[in-house]
Amino acid sequence: MISRTLAILVLVFLGALASTGQISSMLQQRMLRDESIPVLVEFREQADFTGWKSSWTKNRKAAFVLERLQSVALRSQSAVRRKLEVWKAPYLSFYVVNALRAELSPQQIRDLAGHPEIIQIAYDSPQSFDFPTRDEQPSLAARGPEFTWGLERMGVPEVWDQGIRGQNVVVADADTGIRWDIPALRSQYRGNQGGVIEHRYNWYDAVHTISPLSNNPNNPCGLDVREPCDDHGHGTHTTGTMAGSIPDLNFGVAPDASWVGCRNMERGNGAPSTYLECFEFFLAPFDFDRSKPQPSLAPHVINNSWYCSLEEGCDTSVFPAMERAVLNLRISGVVVVVSAGNDGASCSTLNHVPAIYDKSFTVGSMRKDDSISSFSSNGPVVNYGPVRIKPNVVAPGSDVVSMLPDSSLASWSGTSMAGPHAAGLVALIISANPALAGQVEEIESIIERSAVQRTANFDCYPSSGTDIPNNTFGHGVIHAGEAVRLAKNYVGNVDPGDERWILHPNPSSGYLVFEREVDDPVLVSVHTSTGQVLLREFVREKRWVLETANWTKGLYFFSGPGGRVQPFVVVE
Repeated sequence: MISRTLAILVLVFLGALASTGQISSMLQQRMLRDESIPVLVEFREQADFTGWKSSWTKNRKAAFVLERLQSVALRSQSAVRRKLEVWKAPYLSFYVVNALRAELSPQQIRDLAGHPEIIQIAYDSPQSFDFPTRDEQPSLAARGPEFTWGLERMGVPEVWDQGIRGQNVVVADADTGIRWDIPALRSQYRGNQGGVIEHRYNWYDAVHTISPLSNNPNNPCGLDVREPCDDHGHGTHTTGTMAGSIPDLNFGVAPDASWVGCRNMERGNGAPSTYLECFEFFLAPFDFDRSKPQPSLAPHVINNSWYCSLEEGCDTSVFPAMERAVLNLRISGVVVVVSAGNDGASCSTLNHVPAIYDKSFTVGSMRKDDSISSFSSNGPVVNYGPVRIKPNVVAPGSDVVSMLPDSSLASWSGTSMAGPHAAGLVALIISANPALAGQVEEIESIIERSAVQRTANFDCYPSSGTDIPNNTFGHGVIHAGEAVRLAKNYVGNVDPGDERWILHPNPSSGYLVFEREVDDPVLVSVHTSTGQVLLREFVREKRWVLETANWTKGLYFFSGPGGRVQPFVVVE
């Protein structure tokens, strides 16, 4: 009799929660325990981007999006934040989506549920990432004498022969962290400016606590670390595929690109809030205390070799918020590359966030023999929104060699290894034609149109394996040579209202003065007509003087924020 009464009370309790329409079902289950719960509070109001223009440069897009997102979050979250402060409840506010993460009791959750500004309260569920298979000591045959098989298959050598190696482009990795000072990555780290190291704005750690899924309370990196660190090796490996290089082996697609990083997983265990926090950092990098975001320092592309797994209990109620983060980054001019997942080459196995989103650039994995990797997830996506074909493309993902935090080489297999090949290709495309910086739709279209088409030997309803795109290979296998050819033919239509630098005297004899209207810190670079980078540094002044007295006479190019390139001549 007692158990029956208890069961009735539980049902009544759950029914009362459901009647609010604001507490996710997964969170309702957690609230049966009388303990503090990590939650993601999502607000009703969303930013309005009316007035945005695709013709704007990346820098202008990023500044516009940041201002709109911040103003909405500041206005709509204020009353709830005051309540949390009265409760002394720890919280973290976001603007990349209008949400905040908090630690709340069941009673506090019920109190918030009726707030008019709140649309939903979901469980900030801890997630465990299933790492790729790996061979820690690849044989020489797996390495090849000079280029990895993936770079050869993509046609990367022919692009490098044109002097295009990713220069003047910033790639980003959200992962287990990155070991920045190993030989393969040290010189490419944006925080390393000629030996002067500045980690602020180039690295952020979203791991503030030990994950409840970790079996050890001591993280090898620590928490809230202020220099790039990798507590597993996965993030270093993926960053190496984008931009790494050592003298005896070429394995990074764009070794002259700069990289920045954010740790969103604690030894492979993340949560929606840690994923969002890294997205927010890449929207406009900020200081370690999350202050003073600088949209001009946003990367051009983000590699995301992680997922919010249904099998591990990802609260499906957070799917729309995570999608908004991807959309807002794209509007700001950042390409969001996502690994497809490793649930096997059969239909509708591609079902994890963020790979399922229409606007994520989703990448599957291929083998050396050009077949699909046996682990690579297939579309169509059937668990979120309209049925859609995925992945967008495939890239080398089996037996991929890159470097680990101890500077050893390792051959790993997974779509985690395929994604950074595509992200590196984005860097080559922008390096080939800086007018494409911030033009996300154009970049993705170039990669899809230049892909080598492949058909599958099975159908995934409602499309056929012989269709292009199909749910196994998408548009096909990425190809750097053809993508760069298409990129060079792109003619942008840049809005004349964008930030400009005035260069004088031009031609230069001894010195060159660069002037602009604002004084926010921006990354600038100068390269030769053959693509050789002569300098890359942060400029904080409105007026910057560059000494050219000892330079060889000839044509040079200055690159400022947003991808704008301006030529100048040095004479004797």
